[in-house]
Amino acid sequence: MRNPELNEINNDLWDKYQETKSIDIRNKILMAYLYIVTVNAKRMSTVYKNKAELEDIVNQGVLALMDCIDRYDWQRGVQFDTFASIRVRGSIIDYLRKQDWIPRDIRKMSLKIENAYLELQTKMDRTPTDKEVAASLGIGMDDFHKVLSQSNSFVTLSYEELLSDIGGFKEPTSSIVAPEQKIQENELTKMVASTIDRLNEKERLIVSLYYYENISLKEIAAILGITPSRVSQIHTKALLKMQLILSEYIKD
Repeated sequence: MRNPELNEINNDLWDKYQETKSIDIRNKILMAYLYIVTVNAKRMSTVYKNKAELEDIVNQGVLALMDCIDRYDWQRGVQFDTFASIRVRGSIIDYLRKQDWIPRDIRKMSLKIENAYLELQTKMDRTPTDKEVAASLGIGMDDFHKVLSQSNSFVTLSYEELLSDIGGFKEPTSSIVAPEQKIQENELTKMVASTIDRLNEKERLIVSLYYYENISLKEIAAILGITPSRVSQIHTKALLKMQLILSEYIKD
């Protein structure tokens, strides 16, 4: 839930902060928009679970949020929460990427699976089945599902990076740029919604619960009555499919 203190953040306050750089005003704005950090930190929890402390991720996000407050200019026509959300998420992604926690063999196999999906999708002009991907890799279904579970962190980070690359804002040089950025943001939102619609029912449900309801994969497993490992497999496969579609969007 958004902080009720947001009602007190207006253009006059932004102007006053730009003029004075008051620590008190900055902290007031920071506390009002702190939800941006917590939402993005929780969203990325699948990637850093058991590898980093939530406190470290939040600290990274807070530093990015403070930088956004210093750089923001409301007169350029971009909403602050949009401006900050993209940069906070990007900062967390950069931090996680630099940690390089994912074992080399898992990273290697994950890339093989991504490439197999891409090659089969291109050849068949449809989403390949699990059996077809496993066969192209020369592995059995048990091994395929095991790799999907192990690859979840890598694929999730890869998907988040792709979204960041597509929807990331460049620093606007004038207010004229803002409408173009808004159009880009709206197009990305529609494209993501379209990719979700092309998933099967269980994949759509898990992606929606994870990204829109901010429910963890473990909690989703309890809701659906299946194992966390199975949820991880379905989540990984759904993101791989969505990456394929979004990658085509970039090419176009």
